[in-house]
Amino acid sequence: MQLIDQLKQQSDFTTTEKRIAAYILAHPQALTKIYLKDLAAKTYTSHSAIIRLAQKLGYQGFRDFQRTLTTELASQAQTAETVDANFPFTADDSVTMISKQLADLSASAIQTAQRQVDTAQLAQAAQLLAQAKRIFLFSQGDSQLRARSFQNKLVKVNRFALIAEEYADEAWNAANLTTDDCAMIISYAGTTKTHQQFASYFHEHHIPVVVLTGNPDSPLLDLATNSLLTIQDEYHFAKIGTFASQAAFEYVLNTLFAVMYAQEFETNLQGLQQKQQLMQDGPLTTK
Repeated sequence: MQLIDQLKQQSDFTTTEKRIAAYILAHPQALTKIYLKDLAAKTYTSHSAIIRLAQKLGYQGFRDFQRTLTTELASQAQTAETVDANFPFTADDSVTMISKQLADLSASAIQTAQRQVDTAQLAQAAQLLAQAKRIFLFSQGDSQLRARSFQNKLVKVNRFALIAEEYADEAWNAANLTTDDCAMIISYAGTTKTHQQFASYFHEHHIPVVVLTGNPDSPLLDLATNSLLTIQDEYHFAKIGTFASQAAFEYVLNTLFAVMYAQEFETNLQGLQQKQQLMQDGPLTTK
């Protein structure tokens, strides 16, 4: 995870460390040249408090921390223009401007997700899903649309996932899972009570659970066998739409599918060729 994302997430930060992080995020460009003593004065903290924060985030000291921040800011300057994830356009924007803002927002959300994704966790999630006898996808609202898209792709590798919360059958589906199956919970907020209830049951009965969320404080994470996290600058309320979070989720799920496909690439490619022949020129032709 990149430094800027770590500062936003503020995992296990003390009150003092949160104050330092808040100042850095509010004045990122100034931080590339600031002296340690000046940062301490502006945040009403001490030299040692700033150094402890840098070390907590994996850096040897303040200079190492500062160099990384400078590099990240330079990289961000070359990427898509920053757009408000909650209100990416206004009533005064032209159609051209709206189309550009949404394109920039989608690109930024995907770039952020790519930086944040843990490749080891991604590989493990792909393995869990590939080995599962059955896959159950638990998701609601907009996230269920992403689940359906993922379900559609899995068919291409002869894997069949069930949308577990369809037709209000989620409790029955949860009760039918075994240790040979895998549950996947897709929820940006990660706070749905039903999902917590099911995840707790799965955890207690040693049923594999993959969680995809945008909330680093989601109670689901402690119950998951595997977790995929992408944090976007999107509120859980007061927003026009879930543009950023769903673009990020779609990217992560597409990447997860690609990893699964690549794990048995030649077999999947041969299957693709055989099935396309059946559907295009063989007995399964429908056109």
